Amino acid sequence: MFTGIITDVGEIAKIEKIEDMRAKIFCKYDVSEIDLGASICCDGVCLTVTDCGTENTKNWFSVDISSETISKTIIGDTDFGWKPGKTINLERSLKLGDELGGHIVTGHIDGTGSIENILDVEGSTQVTFQTNKELAKFIAEKGSITLNGTSLTVNQVTSSSFDINFIPHTKDNTTWQKMRIGEKVNIEIDILARYVDRILGSGK
Repeated sequence: MFTGIITDVGEIAKIEKIEDMRAKIFCKYDVSEIDLGASICCDGVCLTVTDCGTENTKNWFSVDISSETISKTIIGDTDFGWKPGKTINLERSLKLGDELGGHIVTGHIDGTGSIENILDVEGSTQVTFQTNKELAKFIAEKGSITLNGTSLTVNQVTSSSFDINFIPHTKDNTTWQKMRIGEKVNIEIDILARYVDRILGSGK
C-alpha cells in the first residue's frame, strides 16, 4: 500500500528486454535499506525490487515488468513510455505507523489518460485530463485520484474528462513540473469507488 505522496523523483537508467522488461532506476533512496522483494510505486505502478546497488555514486534499483503491466500502463508507450533519461515519481511502500498523508493507493493502474489543457490560475496550475467514459464514471468532484503515483484532488468532472489543480509544492517535488499537452498518464481511481460500484451492482 502507498499514499500517493511522492518521496523521490527517479530516472530510468536502463531498459532491457529479458522475457518481459527489466528497468534499472536511479534514485536518492538509501539502497542499503531496501530489501529485495520490496515494493516501490514507480509512476503509480507497484513494482518489486529485484536488485539494487550504487554506480558512480548514484544509487539504483531494478524491477521486472510483466507484459500485462506494460499493456495496462504508459510504460511501453512509444512517445511517453519508459526510456533512459525519463524521470518518474517514486514512493516506497507504507510501514506500520506511517502517516497516511494522501489517500490509500494500491499501485494497480486502472487505465490511462492524457493532458488536454494546461492553464496557470492564481499561482496554481489547472490541468484538464482526457480519459474514457468507463474510468470517468468512477471519478468524483472533490474526490481523490492517483495520477502517475501522485495523490490529487479532483475539481471538476465531465463524462470523459476531469480537472486537477496543481499547487507549486506538488509541481516542484514531482515530475509534474515538466507536464505538457498530449502527455499520457497512469490513472488509479480511488479504491472506495471500486467497492461502491461493486455494491451497487454494476461490477457484476
